[in-house]
Amino acid sequence: MHRNSYKFSVLALTYIAYCCYHLTRKPISVVKSVLHRNCSTVALPKGVLLSEAIDNSTWCDYPPFDGPNSAALFGTLDSAFLFCYAAAMFMSGFIAERVSLRYFLTFGMLFSGIFCYLFGLAKTYNVHSMSYFVFVQAMAGIFQTTGWPGVVTVVGRWFGKAKRGLIFGIWNSHTSIGNIFGSLIAAKYVESDWSKSFIMPGLIMGICGFILFLFLVDSPDSVGIGERHLGEPRRRDQYSRVESNDSITDDSEPDDTDIVVGEQEVSGNIVRPLRGSINTEVTMRANERSPMLGSSTSSFESKSGDAIGFMGALRIPGVVEFSLCLFFSKLVSYTFLYWLPLYIQSSTTLGAELSADLSTLFDVGGIIGAIAAGVLSDYTNMPASTCTGMLAVTAPMVSYHPMFSVC
Repeated sequence: MHRNSYKFSVLALTYIAYCCYHLTRKPISVVKSVLHRNCSTVALPKGVLLSEAIDNSTWCDYPPFDGPNSAALFGTLDSAFLFCYAAAMFMSGFIAERVSLRYFLTFGMLFSGIFCYLFGLAKTYNVHSMSYFVFVQAMAGIFQTTGWPGVVTVVGRWFGKAKRGLIFGIWNSHTSIGNIFGSLIAAKYVESDWSKSFIMPGLIMGICGFILFLFLVDSPDSVGIGERHLGEPRRRDQYSRVESNDSITDDSEPDDTDIVVGEQEVSGNIVRPLRGSINTEVTMRANERSPMLGSSTSSFESKSGDAIGFMGALRIPGVVEFSLCLFFSKLVSYTFLYWLPLYIQSSTTLGAELSADLSTLFDVGGIIGAIAAGVLSDYTNMPASTCTGMLAVTAPMVSYHPMFSVC
């Protein structure tokens, strides 16, 4: 199989995978509008008497979100997801560097789908415990952290630095595409049976996770393609054998107990230079045959050969600055992700389904902006300036947003 075919499959599979991650994040923002609403404007379903509706002014709501503090409860659900997502991301990145990313992503997708599915089952089995909803959202946030470090690392292994802005600009549209499909699927069922707004995305997530497990090739080394062909120095798996020159001495399965990598000898996970050898830059990467626990190296290594630590990452130029930019941009984007459909419905006469459909325009703009930023970054070779410029334009757009009413 040609390396370009592998690269295309990796790009497609990771694209679908992260679409699914956002597919399962979006339903909560759509369903909020029917968990608590003005029941006087809702048509009485069959079997509900007018007298019963008058006696119970919240008959159309879903407990525990039928009280006056529903907004606070919705905020609690969002906070449970996001705080657990933020905290678990540190551990997720640590684990991703030390295990097979194919297993890592599959595991994360399956459990993310399960907890999305469990949120919908609350209606099916008439669960009204706030603790249940908080627990499901918290666990979903933890397993959702497998997505970003997993897919970014896989794509980074396969694509060189040339024109990476355009590649990542197109590829990064998976976030918006996932939000769009998540909104459309949730909107289809939100007014008839909101449980399916979670169940269907959860099922799709699980199926795609299984497909990823079957077909994802998480590194060029696992199929014998040296990274020299990808525009970067050659790296080999810690269980492969490579000479310090240009040739590969053996692509067959070597003996794990005594392996030579470059001018170094590897016994288990221990690397020691051979006598008389020259210094050779060698990077060992965890693969499916690496131990799940114990010491292991990764594609991001310090000079001593250990995986880079948190403080070491902070010392990399630009990390703190770009992290702050991402922090504030995510602050805005997640506000739109979780609250835009409800905001549109509360400020217009549109129903829950149409409000969710209209909210997808935000993500349509995200697709266009991501591709435009990638092209501009490659053309100018100034990614930081591109980021600054687009954030500067975003600020007044967000400020003026409440002044415009949707017709």
